[in-house]
Amino acid sequence: MFRLTLIALAVIIAKISAADVQEEEGVLVLTKDNFNGVVEENEFVLVEFYAPWCGHCKALAPEYAKAAATLKKEESSIKLAKVDATVENELGEKFQVRGYPTLKFFRKGNPVEYTGGRQANDIVTWLKKKTGPPAQDLKDKDAAAAFREKDDVVVIGFFKDQESDAAKQFIDAASSMDDIAFGITSESEVFADNKVESDTVVLFKKFDEGRNDFEGEVTSEEIKNFISANRLPLVIEFTQESAQKIFGGDVKNHILMFLKKEGNEETIKGFESVAKAFKGKVLFIYLDTANEDNARIMEFFGLKEDETPAVRLISLSEDMTKFKPEFSGVDTEDVKQFVQDFMDGKLKPHLMSEDVPEDWDAKPVKVLVGKNFKEVALDKSKGVFVEFYAPWCGHCKQLAPIWDELGKAYEGNDKIIIAKMDSTANEVEEVKVQSFPTLKYFPADSDEVIDYNGERTLDGFKKFLDSNGKDGAGVAEEEEEGDEEGDDEDDDEDEDAPRDEL
Repeated sequence: MFRLTLIALAVIIAKISAADVQEEEGVLVLTKDNFNGVVEENEFVLVEFYAPWCGHCKALAPEYAKAAATLKKEESSIKLAKVDATVENELGEKFQVRGYPTLKFFRKGNPVEYTGGRQANDIVTWLKKKTGPPAQDLKDKDAAAAFREKDDVVVIGFFKDQESDAAKQFIDAASSMDDIAFGITSESEVFADNKVESDTVVLFKKFDEGRNDFEGEVTSEEIKNFISANRLPLVIEFTQESAQKIFGGDVKNHILMFLKKEGNEETIKGFESVAKAFKGKVLFIYLDTANEDNARIMEFFGLKEDETPAVRLISLSEDMTKFKPEFSGVDTEDVKQFVQDFMDGKLKPHLMSEDVPEDWDAKPVKVLVGKNFKEVALDKSKGVFVEFYAPWCGHCKQLAPIWDELGKAYEGNDKIIIAKMDSTANEVEEVKVQSFPTLKYFPADSDEVIDYNGERTLDGFKKFLDSNGKDGAGVAEEEEEGDEEGDDEDDDEDEDAPRDEL
């Protein structure tokens, strides 16, 4: 009896703690004391694990609150919550929080990764997809009209028979795309009101043409391809908010125009006129050079302010490959021919390189650039240990004095070279740098390239070199990012500072 009373009391305490949770702008504030009660008492809970200093968390906060308000207004059973993971360390460790913000969706207490966007509409759409039918059944023209207005992009399937093979293919596509709202209807008045005569799929959007009508055989794959080709504007501005849609899309060839947005509206319109010819094949993006957040992307492409307006093209399909036009400026005809040459396979990749410094080998740590990399690093008479770094990277700055010590330790050794290369200004075919610092060893008498994954200490490096790249070798483990995309506000929180996606 006493044991049963204790169990009942524990259940009551859990329910009280879950019901009496503090809210901030409609978002539940969770701690280790009330976390279990909330996720067990509510069927659907989206939880954001954040850090107060994280720039991306600050950017997400108003959108997250807006999403919570939307769900509350609709009287949804879905709850939004947040955890300060810098305070609630136990919860962060329990749910393997490796970067900020990390969002996890709890369904009946079981967590899955949130994979949606960072805008309020994206969050709400993703959650509804995970908790309801893949496509909303639109019973009349008023319901369809309200549905069309709810988001910037929605997709409606018009099928007289919702049990037909085509309708099932549509539902299959809807089930696989969590970030777009899908509706379905078989009502004649909805067909008529939307000027649809026979079974089809229509994408409605609040930009460009306003709508796109599907053509061809209705299959799940073709519907998804149709949506991918039409869901984004012909020309999209690169921002933190649009980045996920840009990189998460199926179009992996991107042409970027760098210019000051203000005063260049006509230039952007000209860019849009070119985009129409390559719709679904190349994504046209512009970056406002007046926005300081874009400075590192310009650096990634080796662009200086006085070289803009300018265009660059990047392919993300396999290895990240960049292309630079021979012309300067952003003349419409030049841009069109540049993209067409890329599509025709006529362009050679562009690899940045600084000039070789006169004193590149004057110090114990040798300075490599694109133009002398092969000559030095691939010299098979020596083992060459190279640090690929970024000047702004906090971890690289921490490593610098140790790397200098390592250079001094092997200064008299004619079989080993210690070197470094600024990978924000230099690129080589042999090495694709994904994070900073990247450490690679090119052993003598070998074509092998060995990744270093040991301790970043003088002793660790010496053991690695003295064992000819065996002690400490290995492919780098998954990076633990203190903040997604290497937020500058606390760079030293990152295990490795990841290179900008662009």
